[in-house]
Amino acid sequence: MIVLGAAAVSACQTTPVAPPKPVAGFVTDMKAFDAFIATRPTPEQFHAAYPDVMLVTPDMITTREMRQNNSRYFPKMDAEGRIVGGSFM
Repeated sequence: MIVLGAAAVSACQTTPVAPPKPVAGFVTDMKAFDAFIATRPTPEQFHAAYPDVMLVTPDMITTREMRQNNSRYFPKMDAEGRIVGGSFM
């Protein structure tokens, strides 16, 4: 019985998910980026995964010049403050 109880407890434990490896430079792999955004990351998780991409949150003031290199992302955020979509500009 003790062995079964230990097995049941260990089956309920989960291994923490390792954070994604940071992507240097600007976004070039859109498929991987879209998959990352689908996880609904927080701004902190975004900065950890894409440290070279400027995340323009609603509280930031910025110019609206057009950039073609995917270096500045304007996110759509849900009520919990997670990124649920957005666009590069």
